[in-house]
Amino acid sequence: MEKSAENYKAEYKNITIKTTDGSTIYGKINIGEKERISDIFTSNKSLFVVMVDVSYKENVGKTMFINKRHIVWAEPEEL
Repeated sequence: MEKSAENYKAEYKNITIKTTDGSTIYGKINIGEKERISDIFTSNKSLFVVMVDVSYKENVGKTMFINKRHIVWAEPEEL
């Protein structure tokens, strides 16, 4: 059964990602309903993490698709 847009709840969490080339990327990821940030990396079968409101080098406010194979570590922002 497909979820409709009306029933879908977006929940964004701030996150910092370090990549294999040494880049640090700051932004937000949508974890959806009842899902932890770690589930994006372990349970999700997608090869990419989608980040919005990204700050990376001179780019600010962009959307990026980051290959999980190139992520060294990810740190959620604690409130």
